[in-house]
Order: sequence, then C-alpha cells, then structure tokens
Amino acid sequence: MFRTQSMEYDRAITVFSPEGRLYQVEYATEAVRHGPLAVGVKAVDGVVLAGEKRAPHPLVDVDTLKKILLIDDHVGTAIAGLHADARKLIDNARVQAQINRLSYDEPISIRSLVVDICDIKQQYTQFGGVRPFGVSLLVGGIDDGGPQLFTTDPSGSFWGWKATAIGKESDAVRDFFNDEYKDGITLDDAIKLALRGLLKSLEDKADVDVSEKAKLVEIGTIDTTKKVFRILSHEETKAHLESVLAA
Repeated sequence: MFRTQSMEYDRAITVFSPEGRLYQVEYATEAVRHGPLAVGVKAVDGVVLAGEKRAPHPLVDVDTLKKILLIDDHVGTAIAGLHADARKLIDNARVQAQINRLSYDEPISIRSLVVDICDIKQQYTQFGGVRPFGVSLLVGGIDDGGPQLFTTDPSGSFWGWKATAIGKESDAVRDFFNDEYKDGITLDDAIKLALRGLLKSLEDKADVDVSEKAKLVEIGTIDTTKKVFRILSHEETKAHLESVLAA
C-alpha cells in the first residue's frame, strides 16, 4: 500500500511528496499506532497515566517491561511505540529537568519539558541520515499552572489534553473519553475512567483474571497535595482493576 502511494518519495526523510507529505514521519506515526495502548486523564486535583504492557515472548519477565516512567519528581510519562526511541527521549528530558533545577532552583514547567522533547523530535524530521522517533509520549504532571497533560507526536507536534489515548485503538478510546469525561472530575474518578478506557477493547470482562491483568497494567498518578509522581504497586493496581471490573 505504502509503496504505491509513496512513489519513491519515502527514500529520504528530507524529500516531500508532491502532496506535501513526509512519508517517513507517517511511517513513524504508524509504529505508534501499533504500540500497546496508553491513556491519560487530567483531574482537578491531579493527573493519571495508565498503560498496558505487551510481552514480546511468553518467557519474558513482564516486571522488566516499563510502560510508565518517571522524568522528574513532579512529572511522568507513558510510552506508545518503540521503547528504545522513548528511552533516548526520556533520558534527554531527565537531563533538561535537572538543568532547570540547577539553573533556576525550581522544577521545570510541563510545557517547557514537552517543548524540549518535541524540538528533538522535529530535528529528526529534517536531516538526512536519520529517521524520525517512532514513539509518542503522554506527559503528565503538576506545575505552577496546576495539573497538565500533553501528548508528543513523531513529527514534533504536541497538544494539551483533558483526556486522551495513544497507541493501538487510541481513536476508539478517545471517542469513549469524549463521551464520558466530565469537567471537575476528581483524581479517584480519573483513575477509574482511565482504566475503563484501557479495558474498553475487552469483549467479556467477566472472564478477566484480575491478578494476571494487573501484571500487564501500570498506573502512575500525581496529586496537587503532594505533587510527587508515583507509580502504583501491583496490589494497588489490582485493587483499582477489581473496582472497575465489578462496576
């Protein structure tokens, strides 16, 4: 399909097609769409990120797979796409966060951090000999502006959201959030809504083994009281899943 459409314009990242498209960027976006789902919901008193891990082989220890990662004390991220690409971007984001603390003696704003990430992504869409980063990041945290939730795109674009999803079946989950999200939602309700979105693809929730499902789901939260991003334990994740599946 892509070969017919691209007509050889996908051979180099710096070449536009006659329609003004960069096919290498679109291929990177396609890599994101095939990645395991990640969701984020912003509440009045915090932000929740949740994602599902997918083991590449039955013998892989799923505890070694990470879907939610910490960038700084006040901000975390969820991944959809190529994890190796995400690792490079997250390492750079951590450095930028620490540079801001050393330079200004304050945590970096979430928007500034997202701009730094997207500046790198955009650079990799305009130079020969490189390829775009095949990953999108959900970035959630709290700064002076309150709870913040952003997504970054392989093209280097970013958007702020109330609730969103990246990865496989993200369009359907965003439609679900569009119908279910309410302004003024609390963090506890945001966790439930995020998990409902994450579990939306399940046809029969009654057959779900909650203990096994909890091993494949990661949840990260931050509230406006402590302003510290934390990844929930297996037991906490299991309890939230039981609550959602029982509803």
